Amino acid sequence: MKGESPVIEVKDLTKRFGNLTAVNDVSFSVYRGETLGLLGPNGAGKTTTIHLLLGLTAPTEGSITILGMDLKRYRRQILQRVNFSSTYTQLPTNLTVWENLNVFGKLYGIRKPRTKINKLLEFFGILHTLNVRTGELSSGQITRLNLAKALLNDPEIIFLDEPTASLDPEIASRVRDMLRQIQKENEITIIYTSHNMFEIEIMCNRILFMFQGKIVLKGTPEEVKKRAVVGSLEDVFIKIARDGMVKDARRMH
Repeated sequence: MKGESPVIEVKDLTKRFGNLTAVNDVSFSVYRGETLGLLGPNGAGKTTTIHLLLGLTAPTEGSITILGMDLKRYRRQILQRVNFSSTYTQLPTNLTVWENLNVFGKLYGIRKPRTKINKLLEFFGILHTLNVRTGELSSGQITRLNLAKALLNDPEIIFLDEPTASLDPEIASRVRDMLRQIQKENEITIIYTSHNMFEIEIMCNRILFMFQGKIVLKGTPEEVKKRAVVGSLEDVFIKIARDGMVKDARRMH
């Protein structure tokens, strides 16, 4: 990645809500085709950071550059090239799968939406749900529907918020395999949040641990495990959630 320009560049990002500082002087870069894990306990600032990156809320201080453009000035142009999926996002339950995706297809300006929708649903193994009301789908089907929605506009960047949280292990494994295949074929950049550290290890090139709005530890999964005195990524997560930090082996010599 040396010499490459990052597709996401965050500098000195801060977001305050009254007396609460939800994101506190955060800086990081993400490169094309990379998966960056954004980790930390509830309340660490992950969701606020994603909302800032999507332009859903404005930063108090700092800057965000995405695809070479300043988010504040070019939000509309940027959002045409990114997308978002979350286990916790609900599509209208009284609409069918086709109706929901067709609405988004029109919003994204997709040419031949039926062809694209059928292709994505077939890829995720839920084409048979095309005319089923979304409220009648299983949690696994809804997750895959949300991912299909997130890929409608062929995004260059996808934000995935706990995409497998509601899935059983077999379906979760299948979804991860699909995501890796899509990323490899299209060189998509992914920002990934999860509380499943096994999943983070196999999905993410680099990870950022946040606590109380700050980045407290970062690196590849292997680098983070080597730097932290505790053993596994799950141990690191627990330690940060309890104490706000872990001992950094680089500072102990």
